[in-house]
Amino acid sequence: MDFGSGIPGDGRCLFRSVVHGACLRAGKPSPSESREKELADELRATVADEFIKRRADTEWFVEGDFDTYVAHMRQPHVWGGEPELLMSSHVLQVPITVHMWDKKKNCLKVIAEYGQEYGKENPIRVLYHGYGHYDALQSPSGRLQSKLNKRF
Repeated sequence: MDFGSGIPGDGRCLFRSVVHGACLRAGKPSPSESREKELADELRATVADEFIKRRADTEWFVEGDFDTYVAHMRQPHVWGGEPELLMSSHVLQVPITVHMWDKKKNCLKVIAEYGQEYGKENPIRVLYHGYGHYDALQSPSGRLQSKLNKRF
């Protein structure tokens, strides 16, 4: 069973999934592929800036040299992961929930939550397929207004 929206695996799938989910959460239509790519690249740049802004809090959990990590993360085809999801929640000031398909139980399960300090209602929901690929989860709930309306 596939609940994803078909986000391309182009190295920016995490960022595409988050901006796609942000649009759904804000009650806006799914962005075109080119607009989604633009928004994903903007989010990536802002996330890299957020790492620097929060360096004292984030330096310990990034792999290797912090400055090298951030410079690497600014590249458009570099995969994002948990640190980037956390920074995305701070940039957008919304909760982000990561889901994965549980084959044994035949259902979706929550595997991670970020940005809970921004509330728990109507999170951006992304689907992790494993093997480093993220997708937007196609089941938005509610229509809370947020800073996203200003951004997207």
